[in-house]
Amino acid sequence: MKRIAYTMFSLLSGITLLVSFRASLDTAPSTEAAGAAPQASAAAEPANPEPAVPEPVAPEATTSASPPATSSSSTQDGTYRGDVLSTRYGTVEVDITVSNGQITNVDVPHYPDSNPRDQAINSRAIPQLVSETLAAQGAQIDLVSGATYTSDGYVQSLQAALDQAQL
Repeated sequence: MKRIAYTMFSLLSGITLLVSFRASLDTAPSTEAAGAAPQASAAAEPANPEPAVPEPVAPEATTSASPPATSSSSTQDGTYRGDVLSTRYGTVEVDITVSNGQITNVDVPHYPDSNPRDQAINSRAIPQLVSETLAAQGAQIDLVSGATYTSDGYVQSLQAALDQAQL
């Protein structure tokens, strides 16, 4: 009799956990939709794809518009060094070169490369991060999948360099 009671309790607990897990997955998209557009949260699922399209467009428009507006006032040409940030796999440091208020070059003198795996990951990630920085002219860039720690450290060091350059 005790075995049956324990089995039923375990079964009900497992079902409850599964149901609550699915409910948490169902609420995540509506939270994102609510943050993106308050009107979309009243609608069910058809509104979810629509806010996702305008959302990436708006930050790109503001990032490309922001540097020229702030750079004309107090930015001086030169090379600016970001903070050396310690990540789980090593340190990351970013240097930027600014000319005429634009980021013209990005150098990453320090990044995790202590083992072959780090070298393989970052040989792909660093050029991608540099390319995105030059395109965005700021720190509002996407992180590289598979190199999250390096990407986080890169963005933080980049932001420190941008702060020094007053971009």
